[in-house]
Amino acid sequence: MKISSIEIYRFSIPMEPFVIATGTMHYAQNVLIKIHTDKSVHGIGECSAFPMIVGENQDTCIAMAREFARTLIGKDPLDIPERMNDLLGYAAHNGTIKSAFDMAMFDIAAKHAGMPLYQFLGGRKRTVETDMTIGIDTPENMAVTALKYKTQGCRILKVKLGKKVPEDIERVAMIRSAVGEQMTIRLDANQGWTFDDALLALSALAQYNIQFCEQPMRTWFDDKLPELNINSPIKIMADESCYNHHDARKLINSKSCDLLNIKFSKSGGILEAQKIHEVALQTGTKCMMGGMLESRIALTACLHFALASPNIIYFDLDTCLLGHLVDPVVGGLTYDGYFLDVPNAIGIGADADPGFLKKCERWLV
Repeated sequence: MKISSIEIYRFSIPMEPFVIATGTMHYAQNVLIKIHTDKSVHGIGECSAFPMIVGENQDTCIAMAREFARTLIGKDPLDIPERMNDLLGYAAHNGTIKSAFDMAMFDIAAKHAGMPLYQFLGGRKRTVETDMTIGIDTPENMAVTALKYKTQGCRILKVKLGKKVPEDIERVAMIRSAVGEQMTIRLDANQGWTFDDALLALSALAQYNIQFCEQPMRTWFDDKLPELNINSPIKIMADESCYNHHDARKLINSKSCDLLNIKFSKSGGILEAQKIHEVALQTGTKCMMGGMLESRIALTACLHFALASPNIIYFDLDTCLLGHLVDPVVGGLTYDGYFLDVPNAIGIGADADPGFLKKCERWLV
């Protein structure tokens, strides 16, 4: 099997503004990749650029996608490790757009094997429950949003923080008061605090029965994570500090965190995510499957991967529920409230709506 052509789409999804500590997103800066082969099998992949975190935006992803596509034409898509080495040999980093190519090749491989992707990866179906994320707003508005999600059947909240500590504490206090004691609350500071701020905030927030806190400090304070971790009454999950399996190894060996967040847009796709999971599995470090602002295409791939990754026990797969104003996907995962299921179709089992694609800017290599 050989790659015959590659389509690249500017897959912009309009959405309500979403606010985190490092910035505001007004639309999902996504890119769609379709890899076609000489065997009439095609694979689909999607990535979601979050520039204030990964340093890539939609335009850089498209520019690199056109370069990467040229390196892959005529090559075997089933040899995914070698193809990803081709991309690494062309350019270091750029994990977000690389993840779309990786995903599309795994889609081809699973289709070639005649299996759903989770089965191809060695997984089995199980019940998965996602959280719902609350972006940064006034404490009062965040509490109203939390109560709305609770009335809709949500049982797990992820609360964005990382601004001024007194206001962050008030945000959590009002949310906990609004939803009661039974609801699970997770925190995500998105690198917003200094070491002193993080220690103060985590100590004060522990009284509100917090499951864990993601990425309390900027990555350049990673050398301070072990000290914070040992003094924090709340478990710490590394997100922006963990891009690849080498990061995972260093974080675990230095006792910098209790948990890891795996995202394709950081890892460069499924292949590297498998390596991160393996490091975590060997050390008993539990993981979360997360995302940026993907549509149900990439989220379906995320769920397939998670079903084949027993050490992933937390799920943050709400991204297309966070104010996406359109759903440009045919097939794909389904939501029963906040419980997720993957289709039994071969491959990823999701594709882009042809009508939506007609409106998207397109390049062919």
